[in-house]
Amino acid sequence: MKLLNPLKGKTLPWTGAFEAMGARWRALPAVARWIGYVAMFAFAISLPDIPNLANIMAPGSSWQRILFFPISIYILLALGLNVVVGYAGLLDLGFVAFYAIGAYSMAILGTYHGWGFWEVLPVGIGGAMLAGLLLGTPTLRLRGDYLAIVTLGFGEMIRVTANNVEYLGGPRGINNIPRPPSIGNVSFLHYGVLNSRPYYYLVVVVIAIVIVIMKRLEKSRVGRSWTAIREDEDAAQLMGVPTLKFKLWAFTVGAGVGGAAGVIFASSNSAIRPTDFTFILSATILAAVVLGGAGNLPGVILGAFLVAWVPEAARGFSQYRVVVFGAVLVFLMIFRPQGIWPSRIRAAEFKEGEGGIDRLGGEVGVVQAQAGAADS
Repeated sequence: MKLLNPLKGKTLPWTGAFEAMGARWRALPAVARWIGYVAMFAFAISLPDIPNLANIMAPGSSWQRILFFPISIYILLALGLNVVVGYAGLLDLGFVAFYAIGAYSMAILGTYHGWGFWEVLPVGIGGAMLAGLLLGTPTLRLRGDYLAIVTLGFGEMIRVTANNVEYLGGPRGINNIPRPPSIGNVSFLHYGVLNSRPYYYLVVVVIAIVIVIMKRLEKSRVGRSWTAIREDEDAAQLMGVPTLKFKLWAFTVGAGVGGAAGVIFASSNSAIRPTDFTFILSATILAAVVLGGAGNLPGVILGAFLVAWVPEAARGFSQYRVVVFGAVLVFLMIFRPQGIWPSRIRAAEFKEGEGGIDRLGGEVGVVQAQAGAADS
């Protein structure tokens, strides 16, 4: 028996603006789009200094600190998870493990062996990518709920290991993690204890680099293979796509982004604990990806921003702020299950009723036909 959805076809009144904005953006010449990218980067860099913005966005809190953590770190993590969930359609509930691997790489190599931040950063990224490869090789033959359970177990295994191994600090964690070297005598590039601005600038640059890489991958053979796997893995395999190979690519690339976020977080925080890497963080980042619009970079960034900022903005509600945050998520998922700003393909999948979280994809023929019609 097919259940009827009384809310089917209903949308929030302002959501159509995102689709119109995307259509106008795609219609612009390449030069105009690049100018827009530069302007958006400049706007992001200027966020800590816009007059009166802190009083509006974070009354009673440090706006610069919130911009770095949780907002910019959540955005970076969401971009990494979007490769796995949004592009390849793989349900990963243990993404926090790669974040933890990057953070502990910074803590161990920096504190115990005297390595600098810039030396550890590529090692942390490489270690997380290797972990993604090792996890994915035996498990990516699983699908759906089974894959989700395995990744959930991997995330918890990393946290429990860190909690029980004395070399990793045990439940006390690791302290006195070195910070990135300051650049000259420039105050806003001095990496100190209380100044969050240089860390925010650092993450914004990393986010920009990640976005460029993701857009290049999205338009490449790798990105097209991810889309085919997400829409219908069996059909993709029949058409000659080496699905296991490209799913490993997704896990590895996403893990590398998570590792970079972990290195930056550990260096800025100067101390890490196993409690910094719980399952709830994986669930929160997954909520950000789905809420914003899986597979669409602007939507993922918007979703991560909202998931990070709404609890801070609701601090005036005291202990009820989590309830307010949850109510906002439920409201948006009822009226906008495909996400606030989904990609055109994802929007077509949901229109056909084939875009649920258990599948994260739709039927290949229908979706491609509708996406082609939308482009024309």
